[in-house]
Amino acid sequence: MELLGNIVIVIGLVFMAFGALGLYKFKDFYLRLLVLAKIDTVGAITFMVGIIIRHGFSFFSLKVLLIIVLFLILNPLTAHIIARAAYLSIEGIDEESDDGTGGR
Repeated sequence: MELLGNIVIVIGLVFMAFGALGLYKFKDFYLRLLVLAKIDTVGAITFMVGIIIRHGFSFFSLKVLLIIVLFLILNPLTAHIIARAAYLSIEGIDEESDDGTGGR
């Protein structure tokens, strides 16, 4: 099981490395944000699954599983918040609108 866990950990690290190199390919902020969210989600979760496999199923594995669940919930949410904030800051706020939504 330790060998399988090490293989999965290396796969996660390789995915993160290729994703980090892929950030230089894209020039647009939104495409870079998409790639970064994929690196975080898939790479880190693969890495953590490898840790669970390597250490066996225990209380420690339950903690790592909880972190994986938090990654699955919070990472897309934070990527969306960052993208929305960038979109709203570029568009500006329409001064004619009183509700602050920029006329949307």
